Amino acid sequence: MLRTVLQALCAIVTAGALAACGASSSAMQTQPAARGASGSISPIQHVVVMVQENRTFNNFFATYPGTDGTTTAKVVAQPSCTPPISAGTIALTKTNLVLSYDLNHKYAGFKAGYDKGTMDGFDRIKRQNGKPECYDPLVYTDPSQIQPYWILAEQYVLAEHMFTTHGSSSFVAHQDLIRGSTQISSQYSLIDDPTSKVWGCDAKSKTKTSLITAKDKVLVAKGPFPCSNAFPDSSTYRTLRDLLDAAGLSWKYYVPKLGVNYGNILDAFDVIAPVRYGPEWATNVVSPETTVLNDVADGTLPAVSWVIPSEPDSDHPGESVDRGPAWVANVVNAIGESNYWNSTAIVVVWDDWGGLYDNDPPAQRTFGELGFRVPALIVSPYAKAGHISTTTYEFGSILRYIEENWNLGYLGTTDSTANSLIDSFDYTQQPIQFQPIPSSFDRAYFLRQPPGLRPPDTDF
Repeated sequence: MLRTVLQALCAIVTAGALAACGASSSAMQTQPAARGASGSISPIQHVVVMVQENRTFNNFFATYPGTDGTTTAKVVAQPSCTPPISAGTIALTKTNLVLSYDLNHKYAGFKAGYDKGTMDGFDRIKRQNGKPECYDPLVYTDPSQIQPYWILAEQYVLAEHMFTTHGSSSFVAHQDLIRGSTQISSQYSLIDDPTSKVWGCDAKSKTKTSLITAKDKVLVAKGPFPCSNAFPDSSTYRTLRDLLDAAGLSWKYYVPKLGVNYGNILDAFDVIAPVRYGPEWATNVVSPETTVLNDVADGTLPAVSWVIPSEPDSDHPGESVDRGPAWVANVVNAIGESNYWNSTAIVVVWDDWGGLYDNDPPAQRTFGELGFRVPALIVSPYAKAGHISTTTYEFGSILRYIEENWNLGYLGTTDSTANSLIDSFDYTQQPIQFQPIPSSFDRAYFLRQPPGLRPPDTDF
């Protein structure tokens, strides 16, 4: 059957792409070929979603040529800052990748920065002590310190309008990346963080979630326990896992091994009771996250993967080290240098805005949607080379691309309304020959790192 599928694929691609059909097919033996929504055979048999942490698009790509980025910001007056801030436009500060401070990136911070669409309130976002954050959000990263990301953008697709589903932090963001929504009833969605730093079914017994209504009213700590079997109707809280399982497609969620004081706070499937209390907890939720490198080498990469970084590799502000660009480069290189390259799409996306400035106001719907822009890179031999996508994407766009690639149907969340990533691909082009991405650390370095005992995101 595989030989028949490969022959069919080779028959429809352009003459220039036929060279790819002579490549080794050993990495393609675990998954059936996909058929896209248009009816054409898709060469993509593996989708890897690499989830990084807490950056806005403008923070990483403010000066990338041809994009909607800026080195200035509109601000409101803040006389208590040092020096005082006057209302108007000020220059953003170019900073190191490593930021010494974390920032407020909960929903209240989003609303303050968004300021009814004027995007001028970032300097008045409040810290935990109630004082304004002043100049701290008004920065962009020195491009020389994130060269792997810029190289990927130059070679593949940089999506300049990828918006988070919610104007909030990592708890809901990671739920959105597996199901496109945190809505638990017709009236409420989850927002911000649970009251305990263990996020999911393993939380302390009295842990509560916070809710947001359709009119964007936040109900702090008024929600259910953060496990789907405590939600009003757990049967409706489905994830992409349900569609993949029904289709007989493999998936894995690669996540760091976290310390007992924190639990698996970035393990989105810890919220999903059928996974947490079922056999997939041991087989599909895989720790440590570096296992993805071994699975690529061993030829056991699943159809769909989520890869969650450890704290030093996450790009999260407020840490003393940031190996994020090198980590991403190494995973991409592992796939690019393997037999998986000709059948894989890698989506690198940052989970939330991290409290940092962005200049592009998101459309506002209900339940705290949409949030600010985050960087997104689409890496594949069939990605449009050197393309800057101006299409409006959101996290549901990633899900929709996966669903339509395998004709899985829809979850009926934002996946059924968001634009698919498909317009960033050209399956008829000559496949891009992979060129290794320079990295300051090699694969062996990451494989020998001991498991981190700190969470990638403790959140403000």
